[in-house]
Parts: sequence; structure tokens; C-alpha cells
Amino acid sequence: MEKKQSEKFKRGLDTRRAVLGPEYVDRSIATADDFNWPMQQLATEYCWDEIWNRPGLDRRTRSVLNLAMISALNRPHELKLHIRGAINNGLSREEIQEVFLQVCIYCGVPAAIESFRLAREVFQEIEQNG
Repeated sequence: MEKKQSEKFKRGLDTRRAVLGPEYVDRSIATADDFNWPMQQLATEYCWDEIWNRPGLDRRTRSVLNLAMISALNRPHELKLHIRGAINNGLSREEIQEVFLQVCIYCGVPAAIESFRLAREVFQEIEQNG
């Protein structure tokens, strides 16, 4: 299958790698098949180029927003990715903690408890593996 890459895709891919890490992103692209390649294109072009590369908010702020929204939506796989991304974008553990405390009040205790649990997993993985 030919994986066409537009300029938007290439810019988005650079941003996606910078935030989520090249290992994860490159694996996602390399393992894409005919079924999920259109989703990879759409997410990379529109999420990672059109939105993440807009000048109105910096990456740190976008990470704060993503942590809160993904936590509220209870998407654990994506949340773990974006916890790492938030760290890559300069958020401290204390700032991540504050985001999840705010999630607790506005979105519910179960969402926040799961978010804290996932953050601890990510922090442990980082401490063990870098």
C-alpha cells in the first residue's frame, strides 16, 4: 500500500513526533495498513498540523487542555500518551497533578482517580526506562 504524505502530513508528523516521541509515532505509521491508514492521515494532518501548529496557543497549553479533555473522556491509552507528551512539552508532575485535581471537581472522582493511576504508571515507566 502506498502511504501518500502531503506537506500537511509531514509538518504534522514532525509535531506529533516532538510531542509523543518518535518511537511511538514511527511504529504507528509503520504498522498502518489499508484499514487504518486513512485515520493516520486524518489525525496527522488535521490534529497535529492544523491544530497543534496553530499560533494561538503554545504546546504546553495544548497539553494541559488535552490532559483535561482526555481524562474527562476516560480514554486511558490516549491519556498515557499525552501525559508523556505533556512532560515533553515542559509540564511538571505538580502541574499534571493540578490538572487532574481540577478534573476531579468538574468531571468526577472516577475520572480523576483513573488519571492519577495512569500518571503514576507513566512516571514509573519514565523512571525505569527514561
